[in-house]
Amino acid sequence: MTISALIELYELEGCIVQRGIRQGTPMKERTKAYTLARLRHHVVPLLGRKRVSEIDAGEIERFVANVTAGKTARDDKIGPRKRIIVRGGDGAARKVARDLSAVYRFAIRRGIVESNPVQKAAIRRTDNRRDRYLTLEEVVRLGRAFDEMVTEGANVKAIAIARLWALTGCRRDEIATLKWSEVDFERSLLVLSDSKMGKSIRPLGLAAIALLRQIKRSAETAYVFPAETGNGHYQGVKRLWPRIVKKARLPGVTPHTLRHTVGSTAVSNGEALMMAGAILGHANPQSTAIYAHVQAAPSKKSADRVANKIAEALAGKVTPFL
Repeated sequence: MTISALIELYELEGCIVQRGIRQGTPMKERTKAYTLARLRHHVVPLLGRKRVSEIDAGEIERFVANVTAGKTARDDKIGPRKRIIVRGGDGAARKVARDLSAVYRFAIRRGIVESNPVQKAAIRRTDNRRDRYLTLEEVVRLGRAFDEMVTEGANVKAIAIARLWALTGCRRDEIATLKWSEVDFERSLLVLSDSKMGKSIRPLGLAAIALLRQIKRSAETAYVFPAETGNGHYQGVKRLWPRIVKKARLPGVTPHTLRHTVGSTAVSNGEALMMAGAILGHANPQSTAIYAHVQAAPSKKSADRVANKIAEALAGKVTPFL
């Protein structure tokens, strides 16, 4: 069997989560699409015609070096207003090496090969740690930027989404795709039906609840932030975000930086790691669901304290940590 044929088989039978609490469940559609795209854009051009059994650790090391050097990069126009853009580099090489390792683990389970050459290869396997977070002084600048953008006529949905990123520590799409059915105002919770880790329950601080209560609910859509046209959710924040961080003088800051900020603010403010984990949804989803039901009061208070600290900074006020 060739590598190309193995990847085709992997698409049909192997795109399942192989580790962690979701082991054995199908990959999320977007994860599957990105995984297969990396395999087809990087692995197939360089290794596709080779037999699965003839790939050794040295071949993997050369493959990673070639992707890092940009040998699979391309920018091709394939139709009106449509292009295929493939970027190589260090990060792409590490990601596709992990994808190829998963393909080989699948091949071992199917009895196609006996060993995984990616595991034996001397390659870097982890990305750089992203530990950037905002200080409260930087959150002040972010809050001013939000206010100025609204004054300048920016889409209020985009600013509300960004504020909720800052106040909740939720992942980008957990807020952008939020539905009213997932907002429990009575218990001050988000009951996310399909987060990165599956079902997840998050306590909400008063500042986040107040913001959500200000949003006008439409009977025509299930989304808290519906698209301007069509039936989907609003997706315009990514166009506005570069302007926000430029105005706030926060180069390189991403929406995920705000998630790190909530975590660092929680710990710096003296919150227990378990409480910080409950806010961010880091725990096992099933355990989190039980915990949020039994311990809603203390985790809610923890979320209040963290969100209030960030809300004060967004409003231009910085108070010392406890």
